Amino acid sequence: NIRAGSESPAALKKTPLFDFHRQQGGKMVEFAGWSMPVQYKDSHISSHMHTRQHCSIFDVSHMLQTKVHGRDRVKFMESLVVADVAELKDNQGSLSLFTNDQGGIMDDLIVTKTDQGYLYVVSNAGCADKDSAHMKARLAEFKAAGFDVDLEFLDEALIALQGPSMSQVLQEGLKDDLSKLTFMTSTLATVFGVPNCRVTRCGYTGEDGVEISVPKGRVVELTEKLLTNGEVKLAGLGARDSLRLEAGLCLYGNDIDETTTPVEATLVWTIGKRRRKTKDFPGANIIVPQIKAKTDRKRVGLMSSGPPVRQHTPILSPDGTLIGEVTSGCPSPCLKKNVAMGYVDAAFAKNGTDIQVEVRKKAVPATITKMPFVPTNYYSG
Repeated sequence: NIRAGSESPAALKKTPLFDFHRQQGGKMVEFAGWSMPVQYKDSHISSHMHTRQHCSIFDVSHMLQTKVHGRDRVKFMESLVVADVAELKDNQGSLSLFTNDQGGIMDDLIVTKTDQGYLYVVSNAGCADKDSAHMKARLAEFKAAGFDVDLEFLDEALIALQGPSMSQVLQEGLKDDLSKLTFMTSTLATVFGVPNCRVTRCGYTGEDGVEISVPKGRVVELTEKLLTNGEVKLAGLGARDSLRLEAGLCLYGNDIDETTTPVEATLVWTIGKRRRKTKDFPGANIIVPQIKAKTDRKRVGLMSSGPPVRQHTPILSPDGTLIGEVTSGCPSPCLKKNVAMGYVDAAFAKNGTDIQVEVRKKAVPATITKMPFVPTNYYSG
């Protein structure tokens, strides 16, 4: 879904770091209606490996950041997503899914229950218009029914600092002890002298990392301060995609969409235990029975050697029957093999199953493989 600027650049949205990317040698491409850097002066592979070994800054300001205010904010959010938001501790977050009444996935998101009287939600750039319209429509229903809830769409920058040396780099610019901020928790902080930043320990690489919501007038300053540390380099969408794929993480629009249910996508773990009983999220009457009954197809990981495996590559059984399709794939810089994910008939979904992929009209051997392909290094304290 990353393509070189085919539309006129004037039509593309720009993040507050747009000019900075260009100054730093960023090669800009169109992504979800935004002009974003696909890479900088370093190759995609060296940028990928730098993130795994040191740390990198990714501009993710194109993502939609929302605050949900009001006494009934948890009830409101739970009417849209599969998570048990009520059970989250203060400043704890969770990956969740917006679902529709047919059980399909409208988007994935992270919802954090802050101790500041609001929920903080980050969802995908490609779904920003759809997500905001969906939330506004539900807001109107809730207000009409007398509930106390409000939405605030943020106009802030968002950068991700990802990699094993993130904490030593960031700690220099923080008063608070980062060792107390564990995976999927969040805090407000002054970061390298920039006040009113929200630091959340999460990311899209499989490495330890944070995402920092920054007032947009000061994001260039913060990014420049982080880059003064020799550990830190800029990274673009190219590395972001291969890193998330090695970590077995879904890309909305490729690996999950409105035609896939959370059960087919092997994202059942995102559905709160209580929510499975109460069945009061959109599509629950379709999704919850699938948990026990299983589904005809399932999202799996696979590995192969030889020519790269890409989106829409057919997946075949050993006897050559079509059993599924690849939704994301790339050569893994860490493993020196092709990694991919896709959907296959449930009979072939067991890890270790030998299958084939059809690349350039030729059947190539592949194996169903447990994800993540590269072990994750999230910091749990």
